[in-house]
Amino acid sequence: MPDRKPLISGNWKMNLNHFEATATLDKLRYLLTKDDYEAVDVSVHPPFTDIRTVQTFLESEKVPIALGAQNCHWEEKGAFTGEVAAPMLAKLNVSYVIVGHSERRELFGDTDVWVARKVHAVFKHGMTPILCCGETLEEREGEATHGKVTGQIHAGIEGLTAEQVASMVIAYEPIWAIGTGRTASADDAQQVCGWIREKVAEMKGADAAAAVRIQYGGSVKAANAAELMAQPDIDGALVGGAALDPDEFARIVQHRLG
Repeated sequence: MPDRKPLISGNWKMNLNHFEATATLDKLRYLLTKDDYEAVDVSVHPPFTDIRTVQTFLESEKVPIALGAQNCHWEEKGAFTGEVAAPMLAKLNVSYVIVGHSERRELFGDTDVWVARKVHAVFKHGMTPILCCGETLEEREGEATHGKVTGQIHAGIEGLTAEQVASMVIAYEPIWAIGTGRTASADDAQQVCGWIREKVAEMKGADAAAAVRIQYGGSVKAANAAELMAQPDIDGALVGGAALDPDEFARIVQHRLG
């Protein structure tokens, strides 16, 4: 298996004000060690109102956690009330941007076309997209998982170069497992992540498929992280609720310790 360094990303969603964000990170930095950072890349994705505070904390305290964002608009500026542009995030030294999260797709109407535009915007401004894909419970029970997920991947990477795809992150997050306490079995998660890698190989070549990092997201906890991460096509985790608890999130990062 190629040496793909795992990426554990904490998606805080609409939680933690900037005071709470600082307190959370202050505790997390004492829980993680140099060995942890050498074994695993770590990113946190706070709400937009926290990003400057989190940036200042991570940089001033020299904490080797990458700063991430949860979304962006595809335009660089304009009359888009409530939106945040990719160059604004880049100016705050954001490294990773989540694009096409199922909550954006399901609750706010993000389409495959919009998601693809956002992926391009993130790359244009020197950041790395975490492209999300996943199926609903109805689609899963209707045996439509493969079609849904590979369709989302096709739309998301079609206009990219092989080199861009090799450098990005793809997150498989079954919608039925997000925030429900239900988790795909390690075998189920591996099967879909394997399909994703096969789709990348089909579209962009074996080298891109071998290099792209694929995360699993959906009720990831310390108790199931090691089993999920042991799968050959799972290269990290996109963590939701558990990322709000520094102790739990640290144990997910330290999954290799058992």
